[in-house]
Amino acid sequence: MERRVAVAGWGQITQPKELNRTPQDPMGLMSKASQRAAERMESGKVLTDLDGIMVVRTLSHYYTSPARQLAQKLGAAPKFTHVSGIGGNSPQTMINIAAGMIARNELDSVLVVGAEAYVQRDKNSKRVENALFRGIPEDYTGDDLIGSTPLENQHGIEHPIQGFPLFETALWAASGLDLQPYLMKIGKMWSEFSKTAVDHPYAWTKSMKSPGEIITPGPTNRPVAFPYTKFMNSFVTVDQGAAIILMSEETAKKYSQKGRQIVYFLGGGYAQDRQRFMIEKSDFTSSPPLKVAVEKALARSCVPLESLDCFDLYSCFPCAVSIAKKMIGIKEDDPRSLTLTGGLSFFGGPGNNYSLHGVATLAEKISIGEKSNGLVTALGWFMHKHAAGVYGSEPSKGEFKDHDVTDQKDCFTGDDPIIIKHQVNGPGTIETYTIIYSLDQRPSYAVLYGKTRDNFRFIARTQNHPDIFKQLTLKNRVGQKVNIRFDSSINMNIADLA
Repeated sequence: MERRVAVAGWGQITQPKELNRTPQDPMGLMSKASQRAAERMESGKVLTDLDGIMVVRTLSHYYTSPARQLAQKLGAAPKFTHVSGIGGNSPQTMINIAAGMIARNELDSVLVVGAEAYVQRDKNSKRVENALFRGIPEDYTGDDLIGSTPLENQHGIEHPIQGFPLFETALWAASGLDLQPYLMKIGKMWSEFSKTAVDHPYAWTKSMKSPGEIITPGPTNRPVAFPYTKFMNSFVTVDQGAAIILMSEETAKKYSQKGRQIVYFLGGGYAQDRQRFMIEKSDFTSSPPLKVAVEKALARSCVPLESLDCFDLYSCFPCAVSIAKKMIGIKEDDPRSLTLTGGLSFFGGPGNNYSLHGVATLAEKISIGEKSNGLVTALGWFMHKHAAGVYGSEPSKGEFKDHDVTDQKDCFTGDDPIIIKHQVNGPGTIETYTIIYSLDQRPSYAVLYGKTRDNFRFIARTQNHPDIFKQLTLKNRVGQKVNIRFDSSINMNIADLA
């Protein structure tokens, strides 16, 4: 018989932007968050008695063996350690794995922890936006270091700030709205996220933004990649950490605090898209693996969608939330919270570790009776990898002890990748696009994704001309015909708008 799994402890930490003391590095923040999780359980032995330690891979600083280093710092001697790969799905994915191991009686207590530290360490050095992955060594062997293909890189799509706007342009086209009404719709949603961050004790920013402030470019809100401004992007250069301690129900009850609900892990799910890269996707307005991951979590937890009290949907960009709502089946007028923290634009987006803050926040709300249950989602790279978890105040009625093993063995879903044509000469149809802006707020270049006449996927740049940029922003051009020619001198496809 499988054992029930509880979230027995949770802790968060945000290192202030201004300090009068020596700042903590990510390892220090992980240690502090872990200690706070143990303090909630009112035990000095919880950390030293841990069976397992799982660390979300740090991007801001390199550690040769972070789980072992943290164990030494905490005075622990775990029999199981693990360090995640790269991707925002990592915390929830590891929780799913840890819960399975506890349910099967392979382990009894597992710490899942992660942190980033960018700001304090860079007070007297250059800006860090272009050094997001500085904690990843040159000899890193994981294939998850990249989120785009060499062909996409050649045309100027490499990072999430360049890729996710492509989803948004496609969603704009599907809405049938003019640009300003569509942006205002996004702005209203994101404004609500900023409002949530104001009240969160560990949020990086606590300034509520109006919809107009969010969607309107200005000196403090520069355009980044159309149709996104800075306030619509993840705030990744933060100093934040979070930790949770998972235990068997029997062990967790020994540490339960009087007057607080036990928080149960009820079920999780994981799935990957067969169409890994943006250029391989057949639909820029949906995500089959997100749908599958959530459906798995709900089925295993025996909690139907309509019975959930709240959500913390992964919110790196507005399109991620919009697509999650569509895939999960959350209606536009649903009154339930979509975020418990304020999201990555306002609460903060610490590398791979954001969703662990969502779990810790949900656990606190369940423990004090503010919520009875909730769903947390997490994604990696361009909607490629998805994890979901359901948590609640009542133990699970279902079984999930082998769910993590099953998901890892058979994680792929969705259609096969779209066939790509690298060098294109002839007519094509636009499927989505974005414009990348320079720091001086001027359009730098535009990139189109589309289909050739013989139904192959292409990527192309446009000419860098003000009139072309104006055409792309005044009216949605998805579905428009273009003429494409391959320019061998720059090794790129160039699209001429009709």
